[in-house]
Formats: sequence, structure tokens, C-alpha cells
Amino acid sequence: MIGKQIRLERIIDRNTKRTVIIPMDHGFTLGQIEGLTDMTRIISEVSEGGANAIILHKGLVKTGHRKQGKDIGLIVHLSASTSMNPDPNDKVLVCTVEEAIALGADAVSIHVNLGASNESRMIESAGVISKECTRWGMPLLIMIYPRGKNIPSDPAVAIGHCVRVAEELGADLIKTNYSGDIESFSRITQACSVPVLIAGGEKGGDLETLTTIRDAMSAGASGVCMGRNSFQRPDPRKFVHSICNVVHYGVDPDKALVTR
Repeated sequence: MIGKQIRLERIIDRNTKRTVIIPMDHGFTLGQIEGLTDMTRIISEVSEGGANAIILHKGLVKTGHRKQGKDIGLIVHLSASTSMNPDPNDKVLVCTVEEAIALGADAVSIHVNLGASNESRMIESAGVISKECTRWGMPLLIMIYPRGKNIPSDPAVAIGHCVRVAEELGADLIKTNYSGDIESFSRITQACSVPVLIAGGEKGGDLETLTTIRDAMSAGASGVCMGRNSFQRPDPRKFVHSICNVVHYGVDPDKALVTR
């Protein structure tokens, strides 16, 4: 486990034991979207804002990772689908752990949608990747969401099930939705032995987003894994800095917004 521990320290702050990760894998799914047209620039901005790591697909690593600005952890995403697919929730493997190692990754990530029509294959793929991550000492971030017809009506139940599946698959970090309130999310994090990060989802208001992050941290979250809610801001560097203030230092959201 030494390799995993060394690599995890590149994406989790060793003092706060928390992390701010900025996913930038959205282009594969949605195309040339706002915020991700100049990858070198946006990677530099979020790194200067204090983010601990970014998530990229393999083909974009060469465009901006560690080219300029501050150093930042690299997570290579291994699975994908597009919005043009008849079933966009069907994620398939497009990269291997060995490829990610060759690219200099500090961790890998994989996406699983519980309740989707191809849930079984996604779980199977995650199991294979988990085995390879153990073999190579590579940290595994599992992004997992309840998406399908048989999802429990209670969000906390559905999200709790997602977290448990990821934990049992061998995740070192788990990204999922926030349940919506501190009490229910506290039960989820307390029942999990690995760090749980909240997703950002659709872009929201500055204060609204930071308040949600504060509540999730109060409920035991270990950080955020937030894409469009960070890189699509008018000033991504400043907003990522605000996120870091809330996650790592517990700054109140309204004060975090005007810091720096």
C-alpha cells in the first residue's frame, strides 16, 4: 500500500486530510463546452486557485497538466460516454491503469451509475480496475450516482447505497451527490470507511454552492469533486480559492467569497 499512500498525498492535503478536485472530463460527454476550450489556461487557473487535483481523459493530459503555474495532482479518468448515446448513462472503459501510469497519473477514476440499464457491466469494469489499482499501488476514485428506473425515492437511501457499493468495490475515494441535508449525509459518511466527496452538479450561484459545500463538510465530507461549478465561473481561480477556504479552513461562505 506504500505506492497508494504516496500518490494519495499528491491529491489530498496532508494537513487537513481534505481535497478539492476539479473534474475536466466533461468535454468527452458534452463537447466543446464553456470553460474547457483552452485547457492550458483553465488548468493553470484552478491550480493557482489552490485545487489539489484535476481529472482529465488521457488525450488531454499533454495539453496542460503541469505546463505552467503551480503543480497540481493528476487523476486520469478511465470510463466515458457521450450525450449523443441513446443511453448516456452507459459508461465504458476507454483507458487502462497502465496507460494512466505511463501518463504520470497520481490516481485514476471510473464512473458507475447504479440503476442504469448497463449497471452490471459498469460494476464489473470497476471491479477489474480496482484489482489493477491494487496491483499497481494506484489510488482509485469511484464516481457513483443513482440513475435509473428503480432508484429509491429517499435520496439519502439511494446515495448511501451508492457509497456502500463503491466502498465494497475497493474505492480509495468516492464521489457522489450530496443528499441535501447535514443529518442524512452525516449518516452516510459515518457508515463509510473511505473519504466521501460531493459532486457539484449543474452550475449554481456562488453563495449557494459554497453553502452546500460548508454543510457537506459539516456532515463529514472529505472535500469536493466539482467541475462546472468551478471552471465555468467568470473568475475560476478566485472561486476555486473560495472553495479551498471553505473545504480546508472552514471559512464561512460569505467571507470566503470576498477573500483574496
